[in-house]
Amino acid sequence: MRSRYAAFAYGDAEYLWRTWHPRTRPNEVVLDPEIQWIGLRISDVTDGAKGDDVGTVEFTASYRHTADGTVGEQHERSSFERRAGRWFYVDGS
Repeated sequence: MRSRYAAFAYGDAEYLWRTWHPRTRPNEVVLDPEIQWIGLRISDVTDGAKGDDVGTVEFTASYRHTADGTVGEQHERSSFERRAGRWFYVDGS
C-alpha cells in the first residue's frame, strides 16, 4: 500500500499499472496532474502477513488540488492478492 501511495505522490503511473492485479486493472492508468498527494494514514490491516495470499488495507490519503488549493481526503479499504510472491492491488471500496 505504501509503495502505491508513493507512486501516486510521484506520478509513477507505470508502477501503479504493474502492481494492479491483471484481473481488475485498467488498460491505462491516468493520473490527474493537478492532484498533489500530501499524506497517508493507515487505519486497519487485515491479513497480508507472511504466508497469506490475500490482505486488506484501510487508509485515508490526503490531497491538495493545485489549481484552487482545496484540500480533501480519499478513504478506501483496498484488497490485495499475492501472486508469484508479489502483492497486487485488486480493488477498493
